[in-house]
Amino acid sequence: MNDIQLREDALFERISALIDLAHKRVKTAIDTTMVYTYYGVGQYIVEDEQQGEQRAQYGKFILKNLSARLTNKYGQGWSEENLKLCRRFYVIYSNSVNSVYPIQDGKEKQCLPNSDNHSLDISETPSRKSETPLSFTLSWSHYLVLMRIKDNEERRFYEIECQKQDWSVRQLKREYGASLYERLALSRDKEEVMRLSQEGQTIEKPKDIIKDPLTLEFLGLYRDSSFSESSLESAIISKLQDFLLEMGKGFLFEARQKKFTFNERHFYVDLVLYNRLLQCYVLVDLKAGDLSHQDLGQMQMYVNYYDRHVKEAFEKPTIGILLCKDKDDALVELTLPEDANVYATSYELCIPDKATLQSKVKQWILEYEESKED
Repeated sequence: MNDIQLREDALFERISALIDLAHKRVKTAIDTTMVYTYYGVGQYIVEDEQQGEQRAQYGKFILKNLSARLTNKYGQGWSEENLKLCRRFYVIYSNSVNSVYPIQDGKEKQCLPNSDNHSLDISETPSRKSETPLSFTLSWSHYLVLMRIKDNEERRFYEIECQKQDWSVRQLKREYGASLYERLALSRDKEEVMRLSQEGQTIEKPKDIIKDPLTLEFLGLYRDSSFSESSLESAIISKLQDFLLEMGKGFLFEARQKKFTFNERHFYVDLVLYNRLLQCYVLVDLKAGDLSHQDLGQMQMYVNYYDRHVKEAFEKPTIGILLCKDKDDALVELTLPEDANVYATSYELCIPDKATLQSKVKQWILEYEESKED
């Protein structure tokens, strides 16, 4: 291939990337505009229903006729069910706005973007009180999933994570179904639980990357079946992308069965990862059964070796994670020193029971609020 062909190929790739980005931005702009439109439609429907008891009683007939007229004028997308979703969307976000979204400059206003990149004010209606400005950045399909979440703080957490990590609708459904919010909340101090709905998952210190339990349903292993640690490792490697996503933000894969030699003895670390946000190695040891104090001591040795012989001066201390089927928190606390950078976390081979986790989180929040009152 000559130089001219190489230059042409490079130019083609650069232009193609620019066009693809433009297409994505146009689609995003259209999706966002429709979300604001659906919010406004929901507002008008709610305000119409609030004009009197009689109006509310025959509101369902209005929606049916309204749907037929809008469909006749604008085509598909304005079914009676979709109008009900618009109304629900407005009710959910207008009710949660004051507790979730910050007020800016002491003013409250709701606007829709128009084609001139200015704001079209939809808040100036006689029956409407001023409202905090909302910022809708996801697609309508994302909000259809988010609307299923009843708790405002939990909903806001998933919304932030969708924005920060560019989650697809499929990824959002998976993370919500796997109770990411509850698992992160239960892995944190009570003070930090309250930050999840305001900032999403923040990675500032080693413990921030810990989830308990990890949900590994994508491996296809059965909870009641017998499997070895090597088969668990092989299953993880075959689904490595899913595993890294489940581990959390910033994880990169370096090696499996990483060998190092000390005093003429060979040791093998099951998985060696790197977290680019914390700038440190993360060593993972897999346990198919219960966790023992010997396992904890071995991981502490692995961490010490990496800190003293592998990591560079600019990197942060190595983190060790023992991924086990069952663990005894009292045993972990007794075995490890208080400043140990070693953590034990359990894994589930099926989606955890959301109701149970939600109950635990509510109890944590209740305890937190009671402690603040004292």
